[in-house]
Amino acid sequence: MERISFEDFLRVDIRVGLVLRAETFPAARKPAYRLWIDFGPELGVKKSSAQITALYRPEDLTGRLVLAVVNFPPRQVADFMSEVLVLGVDDAEGRVVLGEPERDAPLGSRLH
Repeated sequence: MERISFEDFLRVDIRVGLVLRAETFPAARKPAYRLWIDFGPELGVKKSSAQITALYRPEDLTGRLVLAVVNFPPRQVADFMSEVLVLGVDDAEGRVVLGEPERDAPLGSRLH
């Protein structure tokens, strides 16, 4: 495990967002969804390509709160510009389980 400083951690901007729209992403090399996520008035709506198809359907994602890194540079994924990285962890079978706040939190709230 590589160690980082606390200052390095503080540079990673992780925020709460609300999935407004989710759709299949057939152009992606690995199974993925295209997501549109609202991070509140400061950041607005950002797009993400997320490889979370094993446990979630698009209709399961709409209206769900998620945690995402919002200060990585945008990344081109096939014909889609992914602006944020939605966070999750692998379960015992290697499927991504979304990281999400356990209670409602204002959109755009920063993880401390």
